[in-house]
Amino acid sequence: MAERKLKFAIFGNQYNEQEVIPYLERILQYLHERGAEANVEPDDFGNADFVISMGGDGTLLRAASRIGDREIPIIGINMGRLGFLADVLPQEIEPTLEKVFAGDYDVEDHTVIECEADGQQIDTVPFALNDIAILKRDTAAMISIRTYIDGDFLVTYQADGLVISTPTGSTAYNLSNGGPIIVPTSNSLCITPVAPHSLNIRPIVINDNMVITLNVESRSHNFLVAIDGRSVKMAEGTQLTIRKAPYVVKMVKQRNRRYFSTLHEKLMWGADYRPLK
Repeated sequence: MAERKLKFAIFGNQYNEQEVIPYLERILQYLHERGAEANVEPDDFGNADFVISMGGDGTLLRAASRIGDREIPIIGINMGRLGFLADVLPQEIEPTLEKVFAGDYDVEDHTVIECEADGQQIDTVPFALNDIAILKRDTAAMISIRTYIDGDFLVTYQADGLVISTPTGSTAYNLSNGGPIIVPTSNSLCITPVAPHSLNIRPIVINDNMVITLNVESRSHNFLVAIDGRSVKMAEGTQLTIRKAPYVVKMVKQRNRRYFSTLHEKLMWGADYRPLK
């Protein structure tokens, strides 16, 4: 029986085309030589076996949004800077694809969260791989965010905003606001305030099966909800519900690369820049 052709969909960084094109040509040539089918920026990823994301973590987030609940594994090629999600370097393209064809790779499941407004899905894409942030719109006044976990009152945050982060997003906006780094497989979510008014308010980690309910008050009578950076204006009094989505994002991972070594590399943990005496 003939081996089934693998199908790849390629999603690129549209803002950096000149840098991406030479690597795109390499990928297309390699896949052609292996007898695979490749489509660049297809309208529908539905029949692909793998999606190749070429860019930084932002490009990969957009690719994940396009894939939605189809759970097609993503190969993230890092054409950006930090690259927590897109962790395949340009010089590793062919060796990584070789391992994909050989089945020598792991697939890591990443939690997705979704947001409802007054019990209805919001107009934009309601799903986030990284985080959902509730933020003030004006430059002066804080917002009040009354927060419940599975119906139990937690606290009313007086702050510039609130970040609800997945483990994947824990190294993004959550981290810059003093939140903890969460291992991807920990089945947790983190709630982190942005510039809280009270110094005794700290981030809290909860089980990802819990449902978060938020009621927001604002002097400007509206606020922003940013879902993986896609912002939507909401009216004061809107009740937000955030919960785990009914699907995951699947990431192709090289077996010789571990999460903690990525932290050492990307965040320079343990590096000592003090001058030698």
